[in-house]
Amino acid sequence: MASENQSKLIAAFATALNIEPSLVKDELAYNTIPEWDSTAHMSLVAEIEDAFDIMLDTDDIIDMSSVQKAKEIVVKYGVEL
Repeated sequence: MASENQSKLIAAFATALNIEPSLVKDELAYNTIPEWDSTAHMSLVAEIEDAFDIMLDTDDIIDMSSVQKAKEIVVKYGVEL
């Protein structure tokens, strides 16, 4: 069962990429689906920042190349998953 924060992260991906939440898996990576392009990536960053009330630094935004990596990054900002 996903925690509330995991659910928020899945929702952020689903909203930003306009995909079904069921498609949001750890293996999902940037540019592996047509929906996750550079424009959607910036929407995703905004969704994650809003969901967790954090401000990602540029290195983390560039480094966020998959759902798994996004999880590692938000944890670094004190979000418990």
